[in-house]
Amino acid sequence: MRKLLLLLAILSVPALAATAQQDKMRSCNAEAKAKGLKGDEYKKSRDDCLKAKPQAAAPAAAAAAPAPAATTADGKKLTPQQEKMKKCSAQAKGLKGDEYKKVHDACLKS
Repeated sequence: MRKLLLLLAILSVPALAATAQQDKMRSCNAEAKAKGLKGDEYKKSRDDCLKAKPQAAAPAAAAAAPAPAATTADGKKLTPQQEKMKKCSAQAKGLKGDEYKKVHDACLKS
């Protein structure tokens, strides 16, 4: 039952959350095509566009948000569940297979 609920949650999230990223991808593709770029130049221009942060939202978000407790390599704040997963993965580091799963699952349940 737990696996079924997880599967349903995974399948429903992309349909709801992908629209902002899809819009950004469409606009970056259109921008690169408008420049008449092709091949590697097209890819580089599109990738640079996708990596760019929105200019208007960045200062407002930085001023309103407190310093994050934990972040990913690209600077995004971790959710409490992600922080717990990171801590439990560190605890089970070095273990393999069933031992890893056992320690990791026990940590997540605590």
